[in-house]
Formats: sequence, structure tokens, C-alpha cells
Amino acid sequence: MSLFPTYVRHNVRFVKGNGAVLEDDQGKTYLDFASGIGVTNLGHNHPRIKQALLDQAEAVWHTSNLFQVPAQEKAAQRLTRLTGLGAVFFCNSGAEANEAAIKLARKWAQEAKVISEPEIITFQGSFHGRTLATLTATGQDKVKHGFSPLPRGFRTVPFGDLEAVKQATGATTAAVLLELVQGEGGVRPANPDFIEGLSAWCKEKEILLMVDEVQTGIGRTGAAFAFQTYGLKPDVITAAKGLGNGFPIGAMIAREELKPVLGPGTHGTTFGGNPLATAVAAAVLAELEETPILEETKAKGELFARLLTDELSGLPGMVSVRVKGLMAGVEFDQPVAPIITALLGKGLVTLPAGEKVLRLLPPLIVTEDQIRRAVHLIKQTCLERFEPAGSGR
Repeated sequence: MSLFPTYVRHNVRFVKGNGAVLEDDQGKTYLDFASGIGVTNLGHNHPRIKQALLDQAEAVWHTSNLFQVPAQEKAAQRLTRLTGLGAVFFCNSGAEANEAAIKLARKWAQEAKVISEPEIITFQGSFHGRTLATLTATGQDKVKHGFSPLPRGFRTVPFGDLEAVKQATGATTAAVLLELVQGEGGVRPANPDFIEGLSAWCKEKEILLMVDEVQTGIGRTGAAFAFQTYGLKPDVITAAKGLGNGFPIGAMIAREELKPVLGPGTHGTTFGGNPLATAVAAAVLAELEETPILEETKAKGELFARLLTDELSGLPGMVSVRVKGLMAGVEFDQPVAPIITALLGKGLVTLPAGEKVLRLLPPLIVTEDQIRRAVHLIKQTCLERFEPAGSGR
């Protein structure tokens, strides 16, 4: 294989997909409870999304951001309506969206607060990307090993600890960057009281509150964006993954007042916001705006949480179940790699979130019967694979 060995891959080749079902090159079908790591939120082969891509592919693929891009303007209008924010920058990925947010915060702090070397507060357990800046912002040392020297300008504190944020805030603090549900960090939702206090603190100290919605956005938590489930009004959010339902795209969305910070020549991208990507994104966002999918996702999330809790509680090695919409983490006291492999063999695609958390990210169009089937397979597999602590076997 002529590829860098940066991934430990399962020996499965998916060749077809429809809804929440994948098919491999041997004709075997699988329930997809990974969604390409939280990407295909509207499922595989969605007719509206596919048609938007085909229509744009027959028109024009790329012109650059030196010209008006109608699909980009349409997608931006939908994003601002859904978020209540006022300005959008399109790019190619979640890491790039977070890079744009970091640059925005630094430039804003230098110009508005005359801070020569701004700092951004981030949180332990977070994940913001693989570029040098975003992996430095990430609160997990494992992604940083071997990549020194890392850029300055970040201070990491315990997740959910408001007092730690206050102690870390100083004259050079420009912004706070956080995930409302830490995905890679174990599917850990933030405490609402912490978020309320954090929002008030950022307002008091006049620092930007920036929310990484790369994994939690586009309906994943039962609202268009997770910040809406907390009653929060962030200054900046970032999105990617589900925004293109598999087509690479990212976006930074900010308050209208921040629009002048990134004027001509301050930031850019060759491919970001091109006609193909934004035509797809506009169709994805139209589904959120024009169909009852968000209400349905909320109801399915409640069923998902109830079934996971009822069926898995008391199983060998089970520690806890954490669910926010259709985003779930099942934590064990043992590594989950054997469970993930066994589930794949049974036709259920799942993910890890760290060593001991099984992460479940089904598409929003998943059916209730498919949810029940997945939970049954997880319970069955756990009973087969995990033994009670102290069993002596």
C-alpha cells in the first residue's frame, strides 16, 4: 500500500451506502453508527444532497474566491439564519475552521485590545485538529508528541472548572475555545452551570467565547448546533464534518461585529467555499431548515439514551453512558478495541473515543428499529467479550 501508515485500518472495504446502511465489497451489510466520524449526518446517498452535487457538477466546479460564488452566498445565508451570527468564512475542514477562529481571535485582540501576544484558553480532553496551532490548542498530549516546537499562545485548563478559567485569565487573554461535548475526549457534555458561568465571565472580561461545533453541529445533538441546547450566545463557532455530509467543507461563523477584523488579504483559501462544496452544504442546511429532522433527532436521541442506559447498565466492565442527541459514549473499565472489532464482525460500525469509551454517532435519519438493533448488538457483544472484574479468568 503506497500510503503513510497514519491509520490503523480495519480490513473492510465499503463500496455502497444507503441511509444508515453500508455494504462492503463482499456484499455484507452493516449498520453505520460511526457516520464517517460524525460526517454523514443525513446518511449515505441522500437524494437531495446527491442531486445538489450532480447539478453543480454539470455547471461549474471551481472559480476561486476572486469571484462571486452563488452557492457560497446561499450556504452562508442559511448558516447565519440557523446560528443567529452574522459572518461566515468557508474553508476545507474542521482544523482549518479552528485555525481561522484562532487567527480571528488573535487579530481582534491585537487591534481591539492592543495585546501584542494574545493567549487563548482551551481545555484538557479537547480536540481541535491536527495542524500545528490546533493540535497545540488540543488538550491531549498524545497528539503533540514529536511535533515540537509548538506555537505559543495557548493555556489549557481542566474541562468544566470555571475557577481554573478565571485563574488562567490575564491581561493577554483574547478568547476561550471549547467543545460543548468533547467528542474525541470521551463524549463528555459540559455542565450547563459551567457554561452559564463561563459565558458570564467572558462577557465581564471582554474576551471572545468560541465554540468548536465541528462534531456537535449540523443537528448532531438535536438542535442545529449544540450551543443552542445550552441557551448560549457565542461570539464564534466552527463547523465542518456534517456540513458537507461527506463532501469536504468547513466554516467559521462569527458575530457581525467581528466581520471587519478579517478584511481583504488577511486570510484566504484556494478551495474553501468552492461551488461544489457549498452547493452540497446549502442542500444539507436546507434539510435542517425545511424538514422536521431536528425534532425527530431529539426524539430519537431520547430513545437512544433510554435504551443504552436500560440495556447496558450493570453489564461487566460498564462505567457510564453519556448521550447528547445522537452522540453517545459508553465508558468501560477495560479497553473497547475488542468490542469495536467484534461489533464490526456482527455488522455494526462504531468508534472509540479514547481507550475505554465506545463512541456511537449514527446518522440523524437512523430509524428507531435500527437504534434498537444496534443497542441489542452492543449488549450481546459486551456479554460475550467483557468479564466482571475479579472473575479470575
